[in-house]
Amino acid sequence: MQNKKITLLNPWIHDFSAYDFWVRPLGLLTLAALLRRSGFKVQVIDCLDPFQAGKASGGQAGTRKRLNWGCGKFPSEEIPKPEALRLIRRRYRRYGLSPAALREILQAAGRPDLVLVGSMMTYWYPGVVEAIGEVRAVWPGVPVLLGGNYATLCPEHARAFSGADVVIPGDGEFALPPVLGDLFGSRVDFDFEASALDSYPYPALDLIGRLDAVPILTSRGCPYRCSYCASNLLNRGFRMRDPLRVVDEIEHWSRTRGVRNYAFYDDALLVCPTDRVVPMLEEIIRRDLDVNFHCPNGMHLREITQSLAKLLFSAGFRTIRFGFETASASRQTATGGKVTTEELGQAVAYLQEAGYGRADIGVYLLCGLPGQEAREIEAGIDLVRALGAKPILAEYSPIPGTPLWDEALRHARYDIGKEPLFHNNSLLPCMRPDISTADFQALKSRTRLASQE
Repeated sequence: MQNKKITLLNPWIHDFSAYDFWVRPLGLLTLAALLRRSGFKVQVIDCLDPFQAGKASGGQAGTRKRLNWGCGKFPSEEIPKPEALRLIRRRYRRYGLSPAALREILQAAGRPDLVLVGSMMTYWYPGVVEAIGEVRAVWPGVPVLLGGNYATLCPEHARAFSGADVVIPGDGEFALPPVLGDLFGSRVDFDFEASALDSYPYPALDLIGRLDAVPILTSRGCPYRCSYCASNLLNRGFRMRDPLRVVDEIEHWSRTRGVRNYAFYDDALLVCPTDRVVPMLEEIIRRDLDVNFHCPNGMHLREITQSLAKLLFSAGFRTIRFGFETASASRQTATGGKVTTEELGQAVAYLQEAGYGRADIGVYLLCGLPGQEAREIEAGIDLVRALGAKPILAEYSPIPGTPLWDEALRHARYDIGKEPLFHNNSLLPCMRPDISTADFQALKSRTRLASQE
């Protein structure tokens, strides 16, 4: 396959709001590395790359200010809302490169034999559609494949509306080789062992230019089955890496690219801590790596012990977030039973003892769950505040195929079954009708006040 060229494209975000919390197309970059190891010529174009936005003459003039820890605002521009969202009184934006900048990058890249497009949130699919349209305009006749979360969770919708020639649900490293074999008329095998994540090559981060932060995975999937989460739909079981190999990867990017900020996007970073995160943290400390770590995805509070809290602090974990979801004991059990109120209190105490302050300990609380009352959300905010941590409201997004989906269909104010745009958490699609916009704003204000103390 040495004469075959594949372009991997990470599309725009179309949404009411978006922020770059160390976002990188890790799935696409891993596929790029596997394809390259299999002999393909590959290139990666990331519409969300903040450093590429000002390079092309048609792009935005420079990039938005980046924070020291490698996150910041995406370049963006206001665009017309889709018809389904016409009555929503908020501005709708395209985040990332301008279309003119993308066209210039595509033209300069040269015509490939195949384009592989990734996808993230189901309700970001308009960015996928627009990106595929641009590919069609610049490279007519080139086959376009679509994978990723939207393709996996809403495959029929993607086949009907994305504009891709082939939609590939599921893990790309398993689903892509037979499709490539059919397209190119020759068997394609990726060189990795499915049960051993360390047999995968490092993601092809070298193909996206400047790096101010690197995403890291120490595992894939999650052993829990929370009712609102799609992890088990998007991953083949729970697979773990060797913790020392994870540190090797961190040291590799630090040494070769000077990267000082790393974001863990595991669904279960702290699960099985004795075998995984503890030896990883001890090795990070032993090697004296001058780096910072961030955990925007939310970690499991149940695993926090006095010694683990101290290790996290000593190893340089700066942005720590935890999933608590609700102060309601009955809902804690119904949604998966991964943490109790007592475990939250103990974990926060250990983290404070280790050196973290209130503003450092972010605790996610789900709001807008089907049937959830405002007083439940208030109780969660007040509890987190009383324990000395920072409450963070996480608006519920209904996800097809999750255990909570059928209940979401019954409570939704929009037709979430037919239109993925209505999965958008900004719409609070399953919020109880007796919770008004003013009530929700009051909850947000309550959260801000609790965080500022």
